[in-house]
Amino acid sequence: MSTHPAFLAPIGSVLAWSDGTPRPPERHRKRLSAWRSHNSSGQLVSRQGEYRRGSMIVPATFRLHEGDHGAGGVIAIRIYRSFSLDSSLSFSIIEVPAIGSCRVFDRAGENAELVHLAASRQAAEEWLTRHGYPSAVLEDVTADEVASNAGQGRAVA
Repeated sequence: MSTHPAFLAPIGSVLAWSDGTPRPPERHRKRLSAWRSHNSSGQLVSRQGEYRRGSMIVPATFRLHEGDHGAGGVIAIRIYRSFSLDSSLSFSIIEVPAIGSCRVFDRAGENAELVHLAASRQAAEEWLTRHGYPSAVLEDVTADEVASNAGQGRAVA
């Protein structure tokens, strides 16, 4: 198992990434916008280990949900960022899911992706009745899983 925060943190954790540069002043809108693309945070929704495709080795990757855009309760665009473990950015674990919360995955298996993190299993089941994920899988966050997260709040390059 990797010592990278994305592979230490439970799925549903909030990770921050940074390139180490200082934040530009608000008045420099273009520089600030560029800085934000390399310094932000998101919720860990999936990860995939290293694999071989033909003669090429594809490094381990992980995917973060950065945000949603929409209006009137309708999400029009979901923003995701995918990172490779060989990224030059530094990552840190900001928050882990609360014990007793429940993850909703879009499907079973290794390639499952987190679609919702509910406060409880009952809330997750209620959320599923309003959203169309016929192959959804529910998984509770346990105390053992959260306790095993030794890297919380620690920056790792």
